[in-house]
Amino acid sequence: MIFRCSSLAKLMTNPRNKSESLSETAKSYIKQLAKENYYGYSSKIETKAMRKGTEYEMESIALVNSVWFGSNFVKNDLCRITETYLTGQPDIITDDAIIDIKTSWSLETFPALAEDADSYEWQMRGYMYLFKKAKAHVIFCMIDTDDELLSDWDNRDIHKVAHIDPTKRITVVSYERDGVLEELMEARLRDASEFYSQYMQQLNNK
Repeated sequence: MIFRCSSLAKLMTNPRNKSESLSETAKSYIKQLAKENYYGYSSKIETKAMRKGTEYEMESIALVNSVWFGSNFVKNDLCRITETYLTGQPDIITDDAIIDIKTSWSLETFPALAEDADSYEWQMRGYMYLFKKAKAHVIFCMIDTDDELLSDWDNRDIHKVAHIDPTKRITVVSYERDGVLEELMEARLRDASEFYSQYMQQLNNK
């Protein structure tokens, strides 16, 4: 089984029982993924926040380029790397780093400081591993939410932000490559793939 870098956070949760290699969170995720593939359905639900995150990437990249000295970042639409158990396609690839863009839904969900941000560490470690890059950055961006995504009762004050200094509307979280953590990731991916195969076999033999 080949897993996406975005799924690594679930797979890398530590099991309560140290004699086991996979946590219950990881097992539940793998079972759900196996069921979706076996029965041919998707449980993914798209929210307005998710739509903004996907559809407004170019605006967020433009925001970053406007404040990141000397940058001219371009969205990576083509380059995906797949190895035995892992696949990934980051937003931006530079000579020495991977950059992923996260567009926040509102000022309420935008992390004002790095310490306030949701962790995407394992996703970025997956990208660094696949693309052999020394560094990775997650850049959280806050840009205007278009009216088409807002309802009459949404608070415009937390969605209309163009008047705010652009430098105050990006937050960067950085990581460096770590060989020890990559070895742990490789082992966990092998175990996860084996668990997936065993569960699929049980479904086939049902």
